[in-house]
Amino acid sequence: MGGRKLWHEINDAHPGLISRDKLFDILDKYHLKVHRRKRGVRTTWSANWFHRFPNLIKEMVLTAANQVWVSDITYIETEAGFVYLHLVTDAYSKKIMGWCLSPSLHAEATIQALQMAIRNAGCNLKGLIHHSDRGCQYCCEKYVKLLQDNGIEISMTQDGDPRDNAIAERVNGILKSEWLYDEHFRGYEDALKRVAQVINLYNNKRPHLSLNYKTPAQAYFETGEQVRVWKNYYKANKPEEVAYVIAELTSGCRTSATY
Repeated sequence: MGGRKLWHEINDAHPGLISRDKLFDILDKYHLKVHRRKRGVRTTWSANWFHRFPNLIKEMVLTAANQVWVSDITYIETEAGFVYLHLVTDAYSKKIMGWCLSPSLHAEATIQALQMAIRNAGCNLKGLIHHSDRGCQYCCEKYVKLLQDNGIEISMTQDGDPRDNAIAERVNGILKSEWLYDEHFRGYEDALKRVAQVINLYNNKRPHLSLNYKTPAQAYFETGEQVRVWKNYYKANKPEEVAYVIAELTSGCRTSATY
């Protein structure tokens, strides 16, 4: 996990044991910081003839689980080639509700991930909104029918902006940057075993800044608007705010804390 969350976990167990800056120095020394990588494989093909649905979740404030699910597909590299992770995530709690690892981008795997999510929810989902990009997997007849048969409303991004499906993109990034990027897989079976372990860790062990340091499994059973402790850097538009953001992003998150 990232340095701030690791520091929070350590200080929960041993209050005052180490300052944030000292921990960051140790992570730097032993090359343990999480590094971002650029996306390199295309998984969305939105140039299709299927019906496209409007964006129903813009400006929506969530107050409980199973109000909005978000879906996306990401890739994992193996010696035998790429495999594709199809995910369905609860937007309120950030809990991964369903997933399927597949050697292909076929819609059948996307459907299997949705079926798992429906089973795991185990409740009436009428009124739930399913939000995704406009990829053909989400527009195809079988996927749309499964949603409609369960009373789930359909929402899609409109202009290709990744912020329109930001939660799904963020979950992809966490799984890959904090676990999967630095691991080596011989093939599909090797990757499948590790993905199952990683999703369990993500849901049940990893605290989220956007959940005020709760895990998705904990937040799933809560109600009320979540109190976030991270800043939305996209909204910084005044010169002094932009300067602060740049300084914070490039300084290694240093503070005046003493060791």
